Amino acid sequence: MAQLLDGAGKLVWVLLRSVLRFTFMFINNCVAIPSYCLYLLLLQPLRIWDSSVFWHIEGVMFKWLLAMVSSWGWVAGYTVTEWGDDVRPISEEEAMVIVNHQSTGDVCTLMMCLQDKGTVVRKMMWLMDHVFKYTNFGLVSLIHGDFFIRQGKAHRDKQLVYLKEHLDKYYHSRDRKWIVLFPEGGFLRKRRETSQLFAKKHSLPHLTHVTLPRLGASHVILKTLGAQQENGSVGGDASMLNTTANKRKGLQWVIDMTIAYPKARPMDIQTWIFGYRPPTVTHVHYRIIPSSRRTEGGAFPADDPRPHVAVPDPVVCFRLRLHVVQRPPVHLLLFILSALMRRESLLDHWDSLRIGW
Repeated sequence: MAQLLDGAGKLVWVLLRSVLRFTFMFINNCVAIPSYCLYLLLLQPLRIWDSSVFWHIEGVMFKWLLAMVSSWGWVAGYTVTEWGDDVRPISEEEAMVIVNHQSTGDVCTLMMCLQDKGTVVRKMMWLMDHVFKYTNFGLVSLIHGDFFIRQGKAHRDKQLVYLKEHLDKYYHSRDRKWIVLFPEGGFLRKRRETSQLFAKKHSLPHLTHVTLPRLGASHVILKTLGAQQENGSVGGDASMLNTTANKRKGLQWVIDMTIAYPKARPMDIQTWIFGYRPPTVTHVHYRIIPSSRRTEGGAFPADDPRPHVAVPDPVVCFRLRLHVVQRPPVHLLLFILSALMRRESLLDHWDSLRIGW
């Protein structure tokens, strides 16, 4: 009887805390998002007068909004412990970030761990599923210049054309640096079976923790942004591009980011909102491979000769790889495929440990 009462008490407390958290976040959204939109509306004359200052102010407010979302997880005890190399030195350089996709909580976790990386958050561009356009944060992302992509064969070719047009119009004119995308094209639980059937049919490796990527968006990004090294000309705001075209080096880095959740249970947005899961420490590992360590005369290195570092108390782990983009896109696409194999091995390793999970 005592155990029953104790369990009921805990349930009541979890429900009460969830209601309080939801109420707080609802008020947060009702105040912060309209304020963001109203300030930018009032600043439209500044956008005409000096667009660079306008987008600087917009980026600062955008970072504040993402910090608000990050605070939801921090208050619930979902924290981040970072280790490895420091990525701050490349925060002002152009990079493509590829992340494995397991749930809606992946975006929230990215918002948290990138908050202290200089200007990355306010100058980054997101590529996400069009469904996110209809969420509470959809209007903010539209104003910021993020791209919402539709999945499926019926939309694939048109979406790649729209993506190129979007990059030409907004990436340089708004001084974007990091572009974040999920090349797997959907959540792991939804695509795993289809990916495994495709792999079996075409004699490809059997993957459990990741799925075979859809490389169309990655190819378009590399072809569009990497070309700036050669011709230095893009579409968009000509008045701003004339002053910056000669300074841009094009896409310099690819960041391979791997997310692993305890017991292979992804943390979704509902967890961040209601906070019903126990406090979790998220380990983030950064690894930078400078251009001097590239394999001469070939594609990107298959692996790094440095030994892997063991992480204490591995609850959730991230792994990031940075590579210099100075090769034709085909080599980079091969690199993404090999990175998936390393990612699969990493996730399988963490899943087999189950220490503190």
